[in-house]
Amino acid sequence: MPQETDRKMIEILRILAAREEVLGAKTIAEELRKKGYDLGERAVRYHMRILDEKGFTEKMGYAGREITDKGLKELEKGLIYDQVDFIFSKFEDMIYQTTLDPVKGRGAVVVNTSTFTYQKELMDIIRDIFGKGIAVSPYVKISNLPSEKNNQEGIIKLDSICGTTIDGMLQKQGIPVIPQYGGVVKIEDYIPTRFTELIAYKKTSMTPLEAFTDQNMTSVLEVVEQGNGLIPANFRLIPASSREKAVETFLKLHKIGISGLMKIGDNGESVLGVPVDEDMVGIAVVGGISPLSAAKEAGFDVEIKLAENTVEFRDMESITTPQSILKTTGPETGEKVKFLLSKAWNLIYNVDFDLESHKGNVIVNISYVNQEDLEESLEIFKKVIDSRPEYCTSRYFKVTNTPDPGKAGIATVCSLTLDGILTNKGIAAVPRYGGILETGGKEPRFIELTAYSGSSLDPHEIYLSKGMTSVLDALNSDGRILASLREIPYMARPETIDILDEVKEAGFSILKVGKPSELIYNAIVERYHAGIVAPGGLNPIAAVKEHGIKVEAKAVETLMDVSLMEEF
Repeated sequence: MPQETDRKMIEILRILAAREEVLGAKTIAEELRKKGYDLGERAVRYHMRILDEKGFTEKMGYAGREITDKGLKELEKGLIYDQVDFIFSKFEDMIYQTTLDPVKGRGAVVVNTSTFTYQKELMDIIRDIFGKGIAVSPYVKISNLPSEKNNQEGIIKLDSICGTTIDGMLQKQGIPVIPQYGGVVKIEDYIPTRFTELIAYKKTSMTPLEAFTDQNMTSVLEVVEQGNGLIPANFRLIPASSREKAVETFLKLHKIGISGLMKIGDNGESVLGVPVDEDMVGIAVVGGISPLSAAKEAGFDVEIKLAENTVEFRDMESITTPQSILKTTGPETGEKVKFLLSKAWNLIYNVDFDLESHKGNVIVNISYVNQEDLEESLEIFKKVIDSRPEYCTSRYFKVTNTPDPGKAGIATVCSLTLDGILTNKGIAAVPRYGGILETGGKEPRFIELTAYSGSSLDPHEIYLSKGMTSVLDALNSDGRILASLREIPYMARPETIDILDEVKEAGFSILKVGKPSELIYNAIVERYHAGIVAPGGLNPIAAVKEHGIKVEAKAVETLMDVSLMEEF
């Protein structure tokens, strides 16, 4: 019952945030009904009073309520077990709301909404990328946000067409479409060659392309200048029998200025390195956020919200006349995208750390810093492990050599070693999520989760790259640390607890072992399973980065014999 109540309150916050206006109980009840919650006005008022008391909403006289800044922040964190499912359902909702007529050029299109302070150089970059055809469409809607709301002048809101619009158009033509992945595509001599990274739309609390909006994740500017680099892109599947109709739809869309098509495969053909099942066809489309990603690469502060709203296509104008610089893709190279779990399972199988002798192989992450920063980095590492050892997977570390004489590697024990130890003991431990754990409040809680399955990157690498941790703050007060969740069969829980006691004695950290089927730090586990949360092995490295030291982190990198490692 408490979980259901929380869901309803989160939905109320979502409605208020989406409408951006004062709403009464009647309107909120109507919106909730559309989402499958049958609440009357009296029940809505009850929930609203609770939200008022928490400071998430504010009563505006008899007109109703509006969401507060605190409420917006809470909505961002949300109920993480709900949020990982909400992201995919949000895209399904946006697909349904697409009503564009590809012949008349009328109807609603899904947009990404970006806000930034106006600067001529920033606008020149955005316009240039649109002009090079590295976007879904050159049609945008630009408006100035009210200065009294933002307390500053020159704030621009730019709505640009999202690739989800294409999914909506295919669906409206009666073509079943499955949004599969968001990722980045490698461009060589202006030719899209293959996806290098992918994140599945299902089971993540952030939209997949949101993970790649950091300036270090893409190189759109290099593609424009040199013809080589990485650009954001999406991948979806349709039935092979609908391919001809899909091609016709793309031709119609192209005539009204919407495309971004990189490749549509044949029956069962891999598309840019992504395997496709027989009787299905893969489609890769340029990410609609590419022009904004280029602005972020140039160092500009741009806030991007993906697939947040719909806009009437007739209200949009072409920002430029595009001439695409991307060339037609060639035959598939045969090189496939490498998913994280395939690599992880092989490493997990080869973990042979002995809990009695404290000898054997563990899985390690390797992070790289400049040689001149090594000593200071190790001092920060020691500070973290001395202050809060429970936030570190282990005290083991090793300084490793690199091919670059100006760099040094720091190996840290990866928390997937725990899965290896349990597996070696006959316990089916399955890594489920990497996440961000907020340490404040009565009990820590996950505020971000990304499933290991369907991802080519360790989620912790993403969070680290995007600067989403605050490990240094967590040492003394509230903060955000990296943590991971795995599941075991509930029948194996008693034996697992005994093994984990030995694991702790061997110098490894475990944050919590959940009860069967219970929420653990606000994350849900499968029925008849129990969850185990462990700290991320990259937490000391995150602290190094937070200190201002440049770090390149590689998670789940290799095996290492602990006898070759040192202990703080």
